[in-house]
Amino acid sequence: MGYSTTVKLVTGDNLPQLTFTLKDSNTAASGQTLDSNDSSTWAPISLASSTVKVRIRQIGETVLLATLTATVTDATNGVCTIIFPDGTLTTAGTFEAEIEVTNASSQVLTVYDLIKFNVRSDFD
Repeated sequence: MGYSTTVKLVTGDNLPQLTFTLKDSNTAASGQTLDSNDSSTWAPISLASSTVKVRIRQIGETVLLATLTATVTDATNGVCTIIFPDGTLTTAGTFEAEIEVTNASSQVLTVYDLIKFNVRSDFD
């Protein structure tokens, strides 16, 4: 298991909007030769008729801090976004999140790599 690049945030913020593009590392994108080390060659995961959840917890904990529902912005190309509702980023620390996709047939795909969030305290 690995982490994506660490996202840096501040307590109390409800922005930025984070955009994710979900891709299949085992399938070549149209017109590409699959290279397992080059994500630009991977095919997008279709999010048509799917629900995407982002589940967040503090590193080392098992209790979820939040479960956010992403907005699918480009289903064909596997693109979705999340925002942080008020009350989500209330504590400084290091957090991790997983992305879970549920399709119309209730089949679940959980992205293996996690997203890491480093949240610092706000000045006020």
